[in-house]
Amino acid sequence: MPPFAGSLHQSQPRPDSNIVTIDVGGQMFQTTKQTLTSAGPKTFFSRISQTSSPFTPFIDRDPEIFSLFLSLLRTGNLPSKAKSFDLQDLVVESRFYGIENLLVNSFSNPSQLEPFNLQRSLHLPLNGRDSPSSIATTSHGSLHVSHGSKITTFDWSLRRKSTILTHFTAVDSLLALSPSLAAAGANDFSGLQILDLENGYVKETLNWENVTKSGSTVQAIGSSPDNMFVSFESSRRNSNSILVYDLNSLTPVTEIGHNEIYGADIDSAIPATKLQWIESHNLLMASGSHSGPSGVSGNIRLWDVRSGNIVWEISEKVDCFADLTVSDSLSAMFKVGVNSGQVFYMDLKNLGSDKTEWVCLGDKRKVMNGKKEGFGCKIETQGNQVFCSKGGDVELWSEIIMGGSSNRIFKKNLMGRGQDIGGAKINNLAFGGSRMFLTRKDLQCVEVWQSSSREL
Repeated sequence: MPPFAGSLHQSQPRPDSNIVTIDVGGQMFQTTKQTLTSAGPKTFFSRISQTSSPFTPFIDRDPEIFSLFLSLLRTGNLPSKAKSFDLQDLVVESRFYGIENLLVNSFSNPSQLEPFNLQRSLHLPLNGRDSPSSIATTSHGSLHVSHGSKITTFDWSLRRKSTILTHFTAVDSLLALSPSLAAAGANDFSGLQILDLENGYVKETLNWENVTKSGSTVQAIGSSPDNMFVSFESSRRNSNSILVYDLNSLTPVTEIGHNEIYGADIDSAIPATKLQWIESHNLLMASGSHSGPSGVSGNIRLWDVRSGNIVWEISEKVDCFADLTVSDSLSAMFKVGVNSGQVFYMDLKNLGSDKTEWVCLGDKRKVMNGKKEGFGCKIETQGNQVFCSKGGDVELWSEIIMGGSSNRIFKKNLMGRGQDIGGAKINNLAFGGSRMFLTRKDLQCVEVWQSSSREL
């Protein structure tokens, strides 16, 4: 019997022709044509909406899952009872009805991440003995993980899709270009590789032609809606640059920050090891640090990509950043100090003024004892929240709105339930869709954190 038949049951014509009656697996449902057509013109629901009385369409599928999808069409969200179903069953059925994109949006919408309700929900195991070196996510929650010379991809439903072997000994920089396409680079292997992860091959290798004609290793990758940014360093480590590529064609657009190092010019010798696009200011944040006899020093530069000019920069010497990130939502830059281990912010509204300074969110009196308390800590923002890894824990910082106060105040919370807290040191932290992903030192898996109300 076909899954959809249009004339197996007859019903009396209804005065309101907008009402549609559907028989799914022997269970009757009633809804409106508007609800069905909201699924989109090429979906199974759209076909059902075109059925005219007195015939009742019959669909030979699971009625309970159909009920969930009908609620999804009516409200835009899955009902709470969906948590009792296996996610892969919902994915299979959504593909039959042609509404997987609606399921993705409902389940993986970044706006549905609930920071104070995040819980460790599962572990994604990786093949082999290598622990993850980098992770990259898409906006809908699909995930690329590099471990050793391999990259493993999980789709938005966290189903393992593929594992491919790269030319790298270890992947140090990874950027998700799409659910099946990634850009990868290594600190000790020349070239940026564009990888088709689904079919398992290298589509293209991008290189920087430096003055010394030596190879060019990748130090960082970033992207904006239109461009991809790659920080290259010559294999001889005497020159570095940031190249801008068109994100669609992957052709070079321009080059910024080209430095040739002569003598002891340490500042020019530091390549950018983190690149982040600041959408609200149309600027590229490029940062890099260097550890020497006198401690850790670094620089932060904001580039106008169109003109190729630096619009703001700062040198870090006293308590250089262990990690750095920028939040458009909070209009601020955040760092975790490598010496103090404290979280600081700098208001983007003050850039270029005499008020440009780091403000400590925690205990500013903490003594920097030279132990590098913040070494290896990671800091990221999602929405209006700031997440900072400290050893095996994650701190959550939230801004408190104080009426009439010109000072910004942030409150610290320890994220997770008692059984979720602690563990081996966190070495990667990222967000995708409505989930947080993290990896820990020497563990061959990825932890998935999501709100308990979104678990399936």
